[in-house]
Order: sequence, then structure tokens, then C-alpha cells
Amino acid sequence: MTATRIPQRNGRSIRREAATHIFKVGQTVRVKDGFLVVPSKLPETYRITATLPVRGNVLQYRIRSDDERHERVATEDSLELINLSPAGSGATLIERTFGLGHGPNDERLTS
Repeated sequence: MTATRIPQRNGRSIRREAATHIFKVGQTVRVKDGFLVVPSKLPETYRITATLPVRGNVLQYRIRSDDERHERVATEDSLELINLSPAGSGATLIERTFGLGHGPNDERLTS
């Protein structure tokens, strides 16, 4: 992180930490439902293609869907991460949520 010093009237400076992006380039995200966006007209998922500088007080990202030719700019608060499990992992939802092999019938738990 980069820290900046902002001078004040009294001659002292305040140290402020630069905001950091939550999402990384390459991650898959979805646009949250909002009152200005019609979800049915948007693609299901997007990929983060770039992080953009802060505008106002909001972090921004450049996103792209495989279904569209153009990129969009979205604010961090309008996006949510999608955890895609690798194809063929075979794990059920309960196994992904609570882990594998922790049930009462697990052979590793018996001695």
C-alpha cells in the first residue's frame, strides 16, 4: 500500500493509506441487483480485466463478459465475487461448505 501525507493548516500532515482493491484481475464476478440495473438484460458473469484508480471515494474496475464485445466500468460496491469450482471436482455443496471427510462415517476418524 502506498501512504500519502496531506498537509493541514496547522502545519501537521495527516497520513492516509491508499485504498486497496478487493477483487483481482482475472477473477469472475457478478453485478449485484440494483434499482437502476435490469439484471435480465445483463450477462451472468464478468471477468475483471483491470483495476482503475479511485474516483471520488469509490474503487472501480474494468469488467468484460464473454457474451459482449465491449468492456464496462463498475464500482467495487456493485460487484460480488463468484467462486467457480474446477470442472469435475465432484464435490457436493455440503462438501464444499463443510469440507471433505469430516462426517461420522469417515474411516479416518476411527482408530
